[in-house]
Amino acid sequence: FLMNKEIRTSGILKIRMPLLAVVTVSLPFFAFLTCIYLSVVNNFSLATATHCGVPNYLPSISSAIGEFVPQRYIWRFAIAVHSAPRFMMVGLYSSFMKSVLPPHPVYEKLRKVNAILNLVENFALLGLSFVSSRENYDLHKVFFITFMLCSELYMILTYLLMKDNTQFLAKPLERLAFRKKKQLMSFNIFCFFFALYFFYRHNAYCETGMYTFFAFFEYMVVLSNMGFHMTAYYDFYDHELVIGERTSSLSSPS
Repeated sequence: FLMNKEIRTSGILKIRMPLLAVVTVSLPFFAFLTCIYLSVVNNFSLATATHCGVPNYLPSISSAIGEFVPQRYIWRFAIAVHSAPRFMMVGLYSSFMKSVLPPHPVYEKLRKVNAILNLVENFALLGLSFVSSRENYDLHKVFFITFMLCSELYMILTYLLMKDNTQFLAKPLERLAFRKKKQLMSFNIFCFFFALYFFYRHNAYCETGMYTFFAFFEYMVVLSNMGFHMTAYYDFYDHELVIGERTSSLSSPS
């Protein structure tokens, strides 16, 4: 006779995905605010110093998260803890995009490229967080440029892939998430180019206040990037992460 093996999962812990999304984004968000606050309050002169020597009123992100203690450890702890669910989200979004996009070879390749961009973005964030500009400027710079490039391309490609396939977004919250993605992507790109502009002005002319504007728009780039990833709250609102054990049983059909 034939033996059928049934696999059952006994749930030990269930975590709602909206809660996981909030916690995942809240870690770097509050760490970011804390690092900026402590750098301004405790290390203002060093944190805002530039090669030009002109007055500056806000620290750059690299300075705030990597050059001082305890800011350095606060940021690294938050990034390390939040990285596990971020990597899990890469797989979840790859599956989500597969369900949304038409079964066409071009879309399939672009979906994989999108997942790779998201994956590299996460690795680059870890790299720039654990290698400060003071410890190794060249390597930190590579990680930072990689992070910015991949994060921008990931947001743009995500939007473009979904833009012509919104009819496959079955749930109202999924359509809301798409609108939020579009708004945050647009705002992010706007702030990114303004940050580049003020960074150029600061380095080319050493004008007072230019680096402060650069730092402000740099903050907006990072915060809008966090907001973009926070849209997982809506995309996976009805999902749960189940941590359990697998048990098997044998049965024989009569």
